[in-house]
Amino acid sequence: MNNKYFLYTIIGGSIKPQKKEEDMDIEKLRNIAIIAHVDHGKTSMVDCMLKQSGVFRDNQEVQACVLDSNDLERERGITILSKNISVDYKGYHINVVDTPGHADFGGEVERVLGMVDGALLIVDAAEGPMPQTRFVLSKALELGLRIIVVINKIDKPAAEPDLALDKVFDLFTELTDNEELIDFPIIYASSLQGFAKKELEDESDNIAPLMDCIIENIKHPEGDADENLQFHVTTLDYNDYVGRIAIGRIKNGHLKSQETLSLIKADGSIQRCKITKLFGFHDLGRVEIEEASAGDIVGIAGFPDVQIGETISSLDNPVALPLIHIDEPTLQMNFSVNDSPYAGQEGKFVTSRQLRKRLYDELEKNVSMRVEDTDSTDKWVVSGRGELHLSILIETMRREGYEFQVSKPEVIYKTIDGVQMEPYENLFLDVPDECTGSCIERLAGRKAQMLDMQSTGVRSKLEFVIPARGLIGFKGEFIRLTRGEGIMYHTFNKYDTLAGDIPKQRMGSLIAWEQGEAVPYALDQFADRGTFFITPKTKVYKGMIVGEGNRAQDVAVNVCKTKKLTNMRTSTADAMVVLKAPKLLSLEEALDYIADDELAEITPESIRLRKADLTRTRFN
Repeated sequence: MNNKYFLYTIIGGSIKPQKKEEDMDIEKLRNIAIIAHVDHGKTSMVDCMLKQSGVFRDNQEVQACVLDSNDLERERGITILSKNISVDYKGYHINVVDTPGHADFGGEVERVLGMVDGALLIVDAAEGPMPQTRFVLSKALELGLRIIVVINKIDKPAAEPDLALDKVFDLFTELTDNEELIDFPIIYASSLQGFAKKELEDESDNIAPLMDCIIENIKHPEGDADENLQFHVTTLDYNDYVGRIAIGRIKNGHLKSQETLSLIKADGSIQRCKITKLFGFHDLGRVEIEEASAGDIVGIAGFPDVQIGETISSLDNPVALPLIHIDEPTLQMNFSVNDSPYAGQEGKFVTSRQLRKRLYDELEKNVSMRVEDTDSTDKWVVSGRGELHLSILIETMRREGYEFQVSKPEVIYKTIDGVQMEPYENLFLDVPDECTGSCIERLAGRKAQMLDMQSTGVRSKLEFVIPARGLIGFKGEFIRLTRGEGIMYHTFNKYDTLAGDIPKQRMGSLIAWEQGEAVPYALDQFADRGTFFITPKTKVYKGMIVGEGNRAQDVAVNVCKTKKLTNMRTSTADAMVVLKAPKLLSLEEALDYIADDELAEITPESIRLRKADLTRTRFN
């Protein structure tokens, strides 16, 4: 195939130098994905591959996890969206897809695996295979992908690479009986130190052994450039200048910029569209190319209505590929215009028009999300794959300057054959042995059924099936039960019959009685009523939730009440007040806490909890 790179897009504020035309044989092409449990070093390994290929100068300072360009990705230490890069090594062109490692983004993992011919399975040498490792590996093996196992972080003090490898082998034999796939190549590495080697006793100061292993063990793409065009849309991106960009792999045939083609929709209908821009991937950038052939991973602009799973084919003889299934949302919440007494004071975008446009713009690239209008012009129903999926949207919007309010997350029910069904999740826990009993007890109250339990004498691995609504609010409780040492992941199981009522898991709220500013004297006076979420000088209003009480009922408290002045008062009287440390809620904790009749007020500067109805005269 003849790839002609002539224009680079702007990446990180600079324009990359032009690349000369070059011919690329399909046999010199490799398409691989990097899959792993969260925080096992996927993105760091990509950084090493980029350095090995010479993308960065020897003296260039490179930030860690260059693919995690999003602030949220850096702060959370996870990859949220799949990303495409490429490296050139010894005359080979290697396309690399870095995939999410969190269960809420499992659907993204499944789709991108269809673009590649092999995968690097990154496993932490200290932790070994984890629940998400099982999930991503099972999907790769189902597709028959050749797997290269990379035992990473062998430089950690607690690393046990041989034990980790044994567990990986056991996992392979459990998931497949294909002996060819079980006979996987092994690489030992440290993405932090930047080296890889085939044997533990080998000496190495770079990751060349890993790059050589990819070339030797991952086959080149199959496809015929002379056949009828078939392009599978796997992911979507969006650009303000060119609109929606369909990203995927050319199965057969070839593409040319400005060519008119057929888009075969999910319902079988065919639309006629013209390629306005054709993009390839080189290093960290997306480049505009003139043409591409079978085996290439490319991006196509000019198809405004394209959806994931659909096929782009030739104009004369359109032939569809099998439709890719997209995970349906299982959780929903209401987004609405902020109507609190402090509305419009902290946000830049506060109107219903601005909020609606931002939510619908999200659908251009976030295909697993749904947005629906309601009877009210100030409220919308937003559905996603899980609490993390929705909370990332909320956090992104508040950082962009949006101000709004959201309701408690609720599961999405379905009626199947006349019977109401609810979604169930596979729940995996890895906890210290001494916490096992309390976790089982709490989950039993949430209608969970335990499927498996394995103990090493130090830690226990538990597997449950639980209604999705039973997980709402459990994450914070789980952290407290395990003192922050537990690991929790869940994946969608199926829709099944209703599990019955799940008892309320929290106490009543402490509600502010009047508008004003919280003072130390009042917070001290009501300290025995519960735990506060605010600090002195926090602006509050009537109906705002300022803490969690010790009773099952809501209790109104006047946190703005000042001490009566007398001639006996000294200037240091207030300084003698010693307050208990407040419980400052994160966004996820706030969403977990609120009840059905409560809202979370989201602004660029604050997260406030409130009662939905602020007109009530009493809150106790």
